[in-house]
Amino acid sequence: MSFRSPFTAVALFCALAAGAVVSAPANTAHPPEVLYFPTPQAAVDVMLEMADLKEGDVLIDLGSGDGRIPITAAKRYGIRAEGVDINPDLVAKATENAEQAGVADKVVFKEQDLFETELGDATVITLFLLTSINLKLRPELLKLAPGTRILSYNFGMGEWTPDRTEIVEGRAVHLWVVPDKAPEFKPIGP
Repeated sequence: MSFRSPFTAVALFCALAAGAVVSAPANTAHPPEVLYFPTPQAAVDVMLEMADLKEGDVLIDLGSGDGRIPITAAKRYGIRAEGVDINPDLVAKATENAEQAGVADKVVFKEQDLFETELGDATVITLFLLTSINLKLRPELLKLAPGTRILSYNFGMGEWTPDRTEIVEGRAVHLWVVPDKAPEFKPIGP
């Protein structure tokens, strides 16, 4: 197994030590940027409560794994939801989970690179990605309609201070609300 960076090797070791489910995606154009580690259900519940979901909301979960965030949102709040994951095996599992939960009419899962996902319809974005990935997404997230809620489990957005943070089982759940005017941040990168 080769790694694109030493950080990836360390992340894999830490994820395995923490009990992460590591699955190699079949038939993907490139490896995922983040290992699959399911968001604990307690954190899902807090994320969705913090999102203040209402009728008409559309949730997009970037890196949706087994689909638990979109499925829970559709089941509890009756909203439309979408999950995006680069791993076709996880997309198939999430689709099966939505069918079993009785929300396949409200939830769709797509095999797609999250950086190529159209976010324009979303009123809520959920993430469980690394801070480095969140920072790459941040410019696109700030282009979303003012009032769009963005929730991240465990990882921040650099200089963009969350509007609210809750601690769930020792880990942070962050909420940002897209402002009317995007803040100015230092350029990302070297």
